[in-house]
Amino acid sequence: MGEGDAGSGGSGATAAGAALRSGDEHAFAELTDRHRRELQVHCYRMLGSFDDAEDLVQETFLRAWRSRESFQGRSTVRAWLYRIATNACLDFLDRRQRQPGPLVAPRSSRVPGPGRASLPQAEIPWLQPYPDRLLDPPAPPDVEPDAALVAKETIELAFLAAIQHLPPRQRAVLILRDVLGWPAADTATLLDGTVAAVNSALQRARATLRQRLPQRRTEWPAATDPSAEERAVLQRYVTATESADLTALAALLREDARFTMPPEPTWYEGRDAIIECWAPALIGPTAWKDWCHVPTRANRQPAVACYVRGPGRPRYHALGLDVLRIEAGEVVEVTAFPPRVFPAFGLPMTR
Repeated sequence: MGEGDAGSGGSGATAAGAALRSGDEHAFAELTDRHRRELQVHCYRMLGSFDDAEDLVQETFLRAWRSRESFQGRSTVRAWLYRIATNACLDFLDRRQRQPGPLVAPRSSRVPGPGRASLPQAEIPWLQPYPDRLLDPPAPPDVEPDAALVAKETIELAFLAAIQHLPPRQRAVLILRDVLGWPAADTATLLDGTVAAVNSALQRARATLRQRLPQRRTEWPAATDPSAEERAVLQRYVTATESADLTALAALLREDARFTMPPEPTWYEGRDAIIECWAPALIGPTAWKDWCHVPTRANRQPAVACYVRGPGRPRYHALGLDVLRIEAGEVVEVTAFPPRVFPAFGLPMTR
């Protein structure tokens, strides 16, 4: 796909085009850098990986600089950059050919309940969390007021995992149409396709999402800030872990809760199975006796950075980042990421 612009841009876009084509690096940076945050979120949704999204944003700006003379002002700079970023992500996905694989469940104690059917499970080893501190504001509010905040339902881990099952072009169509609210005609122009093809891809993508997302997702709160209930549950989770109180941890988990550890292809489903998995780390001869937790936020969800200190050790060392999904005061899912994600959250590896 080409990197030229198309659509209606107006006199402001024409002036921006002249500034971009001038080759003035300062003018180029002034016009493009203000969109960096929102483009990183866009690439993250496309790829599901924070690290890859950072790389693809850099690739986007490199491509934009190289093709700056193609910008004629027929669209906004923002739309032009989205076209380049989307194409860069599609090229990346075409090279990598990523496909979710089957998970291996070592233990399940889930007792099915009304409306709580198990989700189809898949391994998504590239899935990484996104720090909330980088989400606000992802776009310059004077340009796109409706993009100044990232809604929880479009960035949460369940949504990110679900859209990884979509073919890349369907994923791009769904993000542009349903997440960013682009018209079908503008989406077709960006993807060098037709409105009919875009509408067809969107229908198929929505059908796949209905199968992959939790059944009760429409009941989740859409607020971007943590609720008092979420903060309270997170504190109870921290207190129970630090005191090795398995009974208190079990009381926090919903009966059909799930525990996953990307990139490991294992998952635990059901309160009893999860507690059995966690027990050796909390009690007994192999337990980590000295814990330290730092609350944070990831993907508009409560999270906690876990550190442990071994006997006689002077410092705590990073163990992992737990991201919690909480419904009605219960923990329904814990996604534990390895400590290599800590730098993105501004977290030290030792304390």
